[in-house]
Amino acid sequence: MDSPLAAKDPQSGKSQRLLAHLLLLAVVVVWGGSFVLVKDALSDISPLLFNLIRMALASVCLIVIYRRHLPALSAQTLAGGAVAGFFLALGYQFQTSGLALTTPSKSAFLTGLTVVLVPLLSVMPAVRAPGSLRPGWNAYAGAAVALLGITLLTAPGVLSRAGGWRMAGINRGDLLTLGCALSFAFHLLTLAHLAKRIHFEQLALLQIGFCTLFMGISLPLLEHPRIYLTLRLLVALLVSAVLSTAAAFTIQSWAQQHLAASHTALILAGEPVFAWITSLLFLHEGLGQSQALGALLILAGIGLTELFTAQIETNALLSPTNRP
Repeated sequence: MDSPLAAKDPQSGKSQRLLAHLLLLAVVVVWGGSFVLVKDALSDISPLLFNLIRMALASVCLIVIYRRHLPALSAQTLAGGAVAGFFLALGYQFQTSGLALTTPSKSAFLTGLTVVLVPLLSVMPAVRAPGSLRPGWNAYAGAAVALLGITLLTAPGVLSRAGGWRMAGINRGDLLTLGCALSFAFHLLTLAHLAKRIHFEQLALLQIGFCTLFMGISLPLLEHPRIYLTLRLLVALLVSAVLSTAAAFTIQSWAQQHLAASHTALILAGEPVFAWITSLLFLHEGLGQSQALGALLILAGIGLTELFTAQIETNALLSPTNRP
């Protein structure tokens, strides 16, 4: 049975893929820059309360914009949105809690490991999105390179043997952010399963709505909330809710109808670069020599993991047997 979201005009496929690439790149710029904005705002609010308010505001925006899609929701659509929302909530709870305890640049590079984890998790047939390839040698090589990069980024003293191996530098925030990368990997894979079966308006609305619900349930169990209303907090909440969440996840839900999962992941790999640039410009937080090498190795691992896969999938999409 054909997907309800199949393109009605095959000739528009190329332009839609180009637009999807450009819009996702804009999302990456916004996400990368928001690390510094959120890090600064966490001085005035506890992390999980920030997440809850952010997602609640984004949910209101999406309900207003896509309210005409609500009557058409089915049980299957609701279930898919709940799964996506669960992994999204888990990822943000890990990420924001970790960001309060580590630097924006380290948080962004560690979050970028999502791109490496997606193909590794795809070794399981039940997890692999329809039409996706089994992980090849490059996925495992990229993971090994990225793992070395993680070590240098989070524990730059680990390669020094002065008095034995040392793990100086790694902290609880780094570990929480690794949990974030794993959660976001499952979220990306969930979207890859759902994007061609659920209208992007419904998918964007449901995943943010369920994410808000799960955050509301977990907040009193995981945190003693605190808040001090300041201008920087209000700005951070509005930017995060409207641009980084409501607009960004609507774009991602739409774009994944037109792009292979590897293409999406490769574009998202640029997020830590923009976060590092923003952190350097506004917070003057650079990376030490070992940390910079670790960051480069993470990017190299991401590129090694995704570039070959993206090229293979592009060739498959352009094959005459796969053209509409």
